Amino acid sequence: MCDQDHFEKDRQEYEALGLVTRKQFGMMLGAGVAMMLPRVANAVAVTGSDVSVTTPDGTADCYFVHPSSGTAAAVLVWPDIFGLRPAFRQMGKRLAESGYSVLVVNPFYRVKKAPTASAGAATPIPELMPLAQGLNEKTQMTDAKAFIGWLDQQSSVAKNRKVGTQGYCMGGPIAFRTAAAVPDRVGAVASFHGGGLVTDMPNSPHLQASKTKAQFLIAIAANDDMRSPNEKNVLKETFAKADLPAEIEVYTGAAHGWCPPDTSVYNQPQAEKAWSRMLALYGKALA
Repeated sequence: MCDQDHFEKDRQEYEALGLVTRKQFGMMLGAGVAMMLPRVANAVAVTGSDVSVTTPDGTADCYFVHPSSGTAAAVLVWPDIFGLRPAFRQMGKRLAESGYSVLVVNPFYRVKKAPTASAGAATPIPELMPLAQGLNEKTQMTDAKAFIGWLDQQSSVAKNRKVGTQGYCMGGPIAFRTAAAVPDRVGAVASFHGGGLVTDMPNSPHLQASKTKAQFLIAIAANDDMRSPNEKNVLKETFAKADLPAEIEVYTGAAHGWCPPDTSVYNQPQAEKAWSRMLALYGKALA
């Protein structure tokens, strides 16, 4: 829900309730610096590098990280409005250590290379809205096809396994549309505090995603649910009608933006819960 600058307000509200504190979760803001994520059990050795991906609209700067040997299922990661930054590189590396070939993209490559947020996750939302507003259904689906096409050209990607995609905030609906853009390739979709998953338009991301063959994990922030209490019901009914597996949960005590470790509302226990549910989804759908 990056249509308004409510991160700081949320942080203050949740601090007052004792649900999140700066001291407890060790926020390190400014310049996109992320706190260290918990270590991966039985982590595999990984190799990561900055890469350039050619799309119909130009060249996208991305971060690609994968197990150092063998092949693995691919995962396409769509960041939040703060874009490709150290926190998402760290998250991509962590996912690769669990055995996946991970591409973390800069969704704003048409305008500027990463970093695209001047102060990382501390950047005021209004400063970034022009970047987000420059994206639309067409650019999202065009990019999805290009990124997955690029992944399928990599020797570290298992071509006989489905692709996963995950999105945060504005990346949630893009992940939904990724599944719609490449329905025969995408087997799992995860949305974390996704904004704009359900609209009243015929091309609403949730309607497009319901026509795919994927399995879904939809993790909803408690305050987003308070703002739009019926959205979870619409999602449940839509995916049930489409007979698509979908785990849809409101995360108690979690504010919008709680998953990336560099945001002011990072909630480590709930972020870890969401991460574990994502790994469970990928373990089933991408096997």
